[in-house]
Amino acid sequence: MVNKPSLFYSIVSCKCPRCRTGKVFPSSVLNPFEFSKTNDNCPHCGLKFEHETGFFWASMYISYGFNTVLMIIFGVLAINADWSFTKILSYLIPIVLVLTPFLFRYSRILLLYTVSPFRHYDEEYR
Repeated sequence: MVNKPSLFYSIVSCKCPRCRTGKVFPSSVLNPFEFSKTNDNCPHCGLKFEHETGFFWASMYISYGFNTVLMIIFGVLAINADWSFTKILSYLIPIVLVLTPFLFRYSRILLLYTVSPFRHYDEEYR
């Protein structure tokens, strides 16, 4: 049995769902040109992240959910503050642009962590 970091820490730090040690993404989320690159396999245990073509397309639904919650929260705040449409857009567009790399990554991570418990793993990592 291998000691694994906590589930919460592994999700927040974008680690492999099997070993919770290897990085899913090779570069920093702050790199604007490479935030979307994903490792093919875990550098620690070798787990193939995209186990079938188009697997990460499903993360779009998770990203859509994140953005829907963001828009609802922002909409409620805007209605309560009685903001104009121009003011709403002037706040919302930069917020969405700044959060896009984070939402992209965490939608993929949540997809990996929700689907991965149902995949077959080696006995060593159970």
